[in-house]
Amino acid sequence: MSERVLVVGGTGPTGIGIVQGLVDSGRRVTILHRGLHERAETPAAVQHLHADPFSVAEVEAALGGSAPRFDVVMCMYGRLRALAKVFQGRCGRFLSVGGVPAHRGWMNPWLYDPPGLPVPVGEEGAVVTDPEEDEKGYRVARTEEVVFDHHPDATHFRYPYMYGPYQPVPREWSIVRRVRDGRGRMIVAEGGLTLHHHGYTPNVSHAVLLAVEQPERAAGRIYNVGDDEVLTVAQVVVLAARALGVEMDLVSMPYDLAVPARPLMTQPLPTHRVLDLTRIRSELGYRDVVPARQAVAETARWLDAHPLAPDSPEATVLGDPFDYAAEDELIARWEAARGRVGGVSFAVEPTYGSAYSGPGSRPRTRAEFE
Repeated sequence: MSERVLVVGGTGPTGIGIVQGLVDSGRRVTILHRGLHERAETPAAVQHLHADPFSVAEVEAALGGSAPRFDVVMCMYGRLRALAKVFQGRCGRFLSVGGVPAHRGWMNPWLYDPPGLPVPVGEEGAVVTDPEEDEKGYRVARTEEVVFDHHPDATHFRYPYMYGPYQPVPREWSIVRRVRDGRGRMIVAEGGLTLHHHGYTPNVSHAVLLAVEQPERAAGRIYNVGDDEVLTVAQVVVLAARALGVEMDLVSMPYDLAVPARPLMTQPLPTHRVLDLTRIRSELGYRDVVPARQAVAETARWLDAHPLAPDSPEATVLGDPFDYAAEDELIARWEAARGRVGGVSFAVEPTYGSAYSGPGSRPRTRAEFE
């Protein structure tokens, strides 16, 4: 008999793909959600329980007093600490989704001296243990502990920022809307060279399904998940704009001046946030199903076909006012300031050093390679 799986959530950006994958594998799937976001992509064979996953009373009522035991419960949404307790003894396996803020320094890079999260950061690294350092990260890390208190053999995933269809924080919209509005220039901080790990929703869905298919290997484990390739902010801008037929001109400024770049930076420093994926790659065989560069382009085209209303929750949470007049004034002032700074002569001009052999390096000592 096929496994009975309950997915708490199941209609969000990764839930859609996970539910489809579970059905395709022959499992009997039920989703428990509020019913506010019914998706056309949800297979007809899926059963629905409508309840608020943030309310223990509603979840208990939806399950019923003599709720059947599920082979697998996947908690992707709701009050995870409470749900872990609700499903103790009611399932064979428990899988849950949390977030990368559990990593100490992910949200507060000043916890390290000099500031900046270790690169890359693995699952065994330090987590937030003091709410004074990072209140959100503390709550995320404590939730992980509660999950394993109730389900020692659970599998837990630390989600990064996501992108793809239905994303509630669509970073690419900052680029796509500017393209749609005819903008050809975009301000980035520090050359847009910050590395910030994201996960394309089909890739992350694939990662979770790998754990479902390998219960012995995934038992009792926490996994970082995200794309194999970590793109810089500048690469994301160029790839998204190019997917819509525009070569975007990047205007680089110091991060403290590059105020319009904040929605893409999502932090007040240009330090890197990169996940070590060695564990999920080596233990579960994870590889991207869609390469990151292709995924950014696909996301940009999807957003272009599904533009956000200015007052939509997604546009509001993004934090980008699209104040083009202010951006143009800032660019003009910056370019004028740069023009006044140039022209300094060095008695001996600094070089990149003899270790560098790329474009612009010293010429080869022999004209012909022997």
